[in-house]
Formats: sequence, structure tokens, C-alpha cells
Amino acid sequence: MSLNGKVAIVTGASRGIGRQVAIQLAQSGAKVVVNYSSNQEKADEVVNTIEQSGGEAAAIRADISKVSEVEALFSETLERFGRLDILVNNAGIMECTAIADVTEEMFDRYFAINVKGTYFACQQAMKHMAKGGTIVNFSTSISGAMLPTYSVYAATKGAVEQLTRQLAKEFGPKDIVINCIAPGQVSTELFLNGKSEELINSYRRMNAFGRLGEPEDIANAIELLVDDKARWITGQTIRVNGGFN
Repeated sequence: MSLNGKVAIVTGASRGIGRQVAIQLAQSGAKVVVNYSSNQEKADEVVNTIEQSGGEAAAIRADISKVSEVEALFSETLERFGRLDILVNNAGIMECTAIADVTEEMFDRYFAINVKGTYFACQQAMKHMAKGGTIVNFSTSISGAMLPTYSVYAATKGAVEQLTRQLAKEFGPKDIVINCIAPGQVSTELFLNGKSEELINSYRRMNAFGRLGEPEDIANAIELLVDDKARWITGQTIRVNGGFN
């Protein structure tokens, strides 16, 4: 129970990787805020899963593409739990779209959620996170693969990697570490949506183990990064991809 007494926010935690991260942080002793944007039923299910195992959690709705709602998410977290020690910026969107079909609306939506949401959540962490805190942002291993139809998604994640690097020395004086996880292909609803079995099999063959990652693989890496033993690691992007690239 290495996270006893700590409070964590996990954005986009109602499903997929975020769900697993929330559950595992709670298993390690943290009180967890399960953030969601629309699916309260799924978020409540995550909270119930945590509570049934003896943990403590709360579901808080916020659309992270809106700064006012990001601010409200942090305010409500502090009202409920009194502190904040861990922020996992997991919320994001991904669709495979050829450049010819990308609209201005789509482009703006990608950057609003994947970049703007992460940035202003980090801003709130600067204001409210306890000394000795930890931030984990999300990039993607796709950014190193030059795959077609991922241009906008990869661009947003490249931005997240850079803001993680640039913020490290701003957070350092508060003894807050900030890093970025870059998963490979993970078997989640977000990743599998719209992909043929043939395409999915081709992705399986791209890594060293011949399988897709599982949410637990990513959550395990995040558990390592939020542990006090990892406090000399900051400003880094860590590829968690089974040897994908």
C-alpha cells in the first residue's frame, strides 16, 4: 500500500486504460477521483469496483477541453479529499483519418482534448498539488512509426511530450515530478474501434511479443512512476509498447 494517504485524479477513467489505472492506484492505497465527461454509469461502476475492494473513490464529471470544468474538477477534488498528490492525464481521443478528410472542427477537437486539457490540468496541479506530487501525461508510440491516418492524433501527442519536457523545471522547485507515458497498441475500445481483424493482427506482429498490450501493462508502468522510488525521473517520455519501435 505504497500510496496510503495520497489522492489521485485520473482523467478519462470510466473505461480502458484510465479505468485500470484508477483501480490499481486505489489498490495501492490512494484515494482516487474517477473523472469522466459523459458516461456516469461507467464511472460509477469504477467507483463501486474500488469501494468493493476496500478503497475510496469518487466520480467527478468534467469535460477537460473546457478550462472552467478543469478548474471545477480540481476544486471538487480538494473539497472532498483535502489534497492532491497524483495527476494522471489519461483522457484523450483517437480516430484514424486521412489528411484529406480532416476537418477544421476535427482538428480543433483533437487539440482541445488531447493538448489543451492536459496543459490546463497541469496548470491546476501547479496551483494545488502537494509538495512531492507526481504527474503522468499520455503520449503514444505511434508518433515514431510514420503510420498513415494518424497525423492529427500523433501531432497532439508530440505536443504533450514537449510540454512535459518544458514543464519539468517549472515543477521541480515544488518537488513535483512530471513524465509522459507513450503506450503502443493497447486492446481498448478506443483503439479497436473501426479496425478490421486483419489490421489488428498486423499491429500484433509489430512488437516483440506478438500481442496487443493490455490496460494492465500501462497501469503497471504508471504505478512505477508514481512510486517514491522513481522521484529522480522527470521530464521524460517512456515508451511502454512491448518493443513496438
